[in-house]
Amino acid sequence: MALSTQEQILIEQRVMNEAKSVGAAYLLWFFLGTLGAHRFYLGRTGSGLAQLALLVVGWLTAAIVIGFGFLIALGIWWIVDAFLIPGMISEQKAQLRYQLSEHALLMNAPVDEPKRTVIPGHS
Repeated sequence: MALSTQEQILIEQRVMNEAKSVGAAYLLWFFLGTLGAHRFYLGRTGSGLAQLALLVVGWLTAAIVIGFGFLIALGIWWIVDAFLIPGMISEQKAQLRYQLSEHALLMNAPVDEPKRTVIPGHS
């Protein structure tokens, strides 16, 4: 069973309303990106924690020089993320669209009527 045009329009409206903002993601990336804030905002908690860990370990070990390697790696990751943010948001929108479509299809699925048990002498 396919979704009607009206259902598809409603799903697209919900996707636009519920999707993460590109502007907010870039603001978080620019001001708090080395803390992984933009990744937390986009629902990527694991990599957000990894960025935060790189920052903390980098600063804690900077006195013995090894920390600068962590900070350089974090800086490169921070720059690369500037190019990855649009794709992350597109992926989040696609996942949301899929979930909403699946929910709508489940709501439209025909439900089998329960079978009635007939007991002799009862109606």
